[in-house]
Amino acid sequence: MSELSIRRADKKDLQSWAEMRSLLWRDHTCSDHLSELTGLLRQGSFKGWLAFNGEKHIGFAEASIRPFANGCDSRPVVFLEGVWVDEAHRNAGVGRKLVSAVEDWAKSNGINEVGSDAEFSNEPSHICHKKWGFEEVERVVHFRKKLT
Repeated sequence: MSELSIRRADKKDLQSWAEMRSLLWRDHTCSDHLSELTGLLRQGSFKGWLAFNGEKHIGFAEASIRPFANGCDSRPVVFLEGVWVDEAHRNAGVGRKLVSAVEDWAKSNGINEVGSDAEFSNEPSHICHKKWGFEEVERVVHFRKKLT
């Protein structure tokens, strides 16, 4: 992968970005993701980065500035909302470079901590987070009770 590049996502990337999101978060359609991204990009506290191999989109990362995040000591924090890399390009440093772009954004905003989460059963994500330098700080099981 000699032509890897990372850049900030913008409006012209919405369709490709939404398509990649629908591969990570499959419970929503590409159209749903497109609509959500359109709204999120209007917020200064949300940003996305895209990874390219030449002209081809091969991954993305999203982050937002949140007032706090579980397990973090400082406030506010940048929160890594999602990272996805095309299967053919995994284990080649693409995710690490996307996370580095998020970290640079945090530092440029005077923020010195990045939070993230992963579903309890998502071991591949846990492994990636550790490789990217994150430390696990807590495990939580959420409950609900529907009232009729």
